[in-house]
Amino acid sequence: MSGVLHWGATMAAPLLRWTLRRRVGRGKEDPARLREREGFGAARPEGRLIWLHAASVGESLSILPLLAELGRRAPAVDFLVTTGTVTSARLLPTRIPPELRGRVTHRYAPLDVPEWITRFLDGWRPDVACFVESELWPNTLLACAARGIPLALLNARMSQRSYGRWRSLAPGLARRLLGGFALIAPRSAEDAQRLAALGARELAAPGDIKLAAEPLPADPAKLEALRGCIGARPVFLAASTHPGEDEQILAAAAELTSRWPALLTIIAPRHPERGAAVSALAGGAARRSEGKLPGVAAVYIADTMGELGLFYRLATCAFIGGSLVPHGGQNPLEAARLGCPVLFGPHMENFADASAALLAAGAARRVPDAAALAATLSGMLTRPEEAAAMGSAALHVVSAATDLPGRLAGAVLALLPGKAAGQG
Repeated sequence: MSGVLHWGATMAAPLLRWTLRRRVGRGKEDPARLREREGFGAARPEGRLIWLHAASVGESLSILPLLAELGRRAPAVDFLVTTGTVTSARLLPTRIPPELRGRVTHRYAPLDVPEWITRFLDGWRPDVACFVESELWPNTLLACAARGIPLALLNARMSQRSYGRWRSLAPGLARRLLGGFALIAPRSAEDAQRLAALGARELAAPGDIKLAAEPLPADPAKLEALRGCIGARPVFLAASTHPGEDEQILAAAAELTSRWPALLTIIAPRHPERGAAVSALAGGAARRSEGKLPGVAAVYIADTMGELGLFYRLATCAFIGGSLVPHGGQNPLEAARLGCPVLFGPHMENFADASAALLAAGAARRVPDAAALAATLSGMLTRPEEAAAMGSAALHVVSAATDLPGRLAGAVLALLPGKAAGQG
């Protein structure tokens, strides 16, 4: 199977180049950095180097506490962080702790083509390679193993669907790939069971590193400007919405404003480029990307990047997008970490454990549709003490993993061959 994947990816390289160029035209790739996808652009620093790969925004931001702890414990070690999306590449550098910015380099991850991976590894020569969640790229992992690079799988995730596919289509390859990791830190007990059934051996105690992330930041001056504009109005935030949800959000908001005329509904689309379309659905609502403030309007479109921290701090309650449509939901912990009561729809498969923990603690409520969303929000606006209790419960949930970054950092640094980690 590994030989088939090797030659298959090699033969597919011309098609992959064409696909990358097409993605440039859709804004999905950075044309100035496209060669990084083929493994070019190495600029390895002297000394020890730990490589961490995270697929996109959520995964890359989740490792920031781990990165900070690694930097504190190993002052002579540098870090390479790779991701696969333009959004993550833009946002991650702004979130790196100031004391680490000279020690962290970002690159786009090379695609899983043997020649491209070889070029990447020849240039960077990482001492340890860490992959986050479900990033099991066969040619990449096998190439690292062939060079003797210690491998770690952090916040390891194996959904029931992925487990079924690996077990039925490539159980031998799954066993070989998972068996090559010196450390696997599963996200949950369920993930640990599935990984073990597929052949994982070096399993650490379960723990979700996304619980340990720092609260989303907010520019104080921008926050003050918004607070001055909004005043005492109650705020309903629909965060990270997907197509097909905005209409439902607006329907719920319209039902509520008949009873709560001062209510401000803020819609933050998951992809800011949808701002114009969402604004049109809302009858030409003001858009933050155009420099406008909410004013006295009933709906405001927050179509900018990296500002959700502002709106969670303003929200009376937050609905988590990607959950009224079958997308699988977005991260509810970002709201919980700021003490914001959480609502979400029936589709939270991507964050099943986090959403279950919030529901069990009374920090969140699940709503099946727009009508239930409106009814639930109305109840929270009528009884603000219940919303406050939900916010307090949310803070309690996310405090449960405060020691996890330290435990993971110690385990990763133990993989560094040779000298003690702090000696470089």
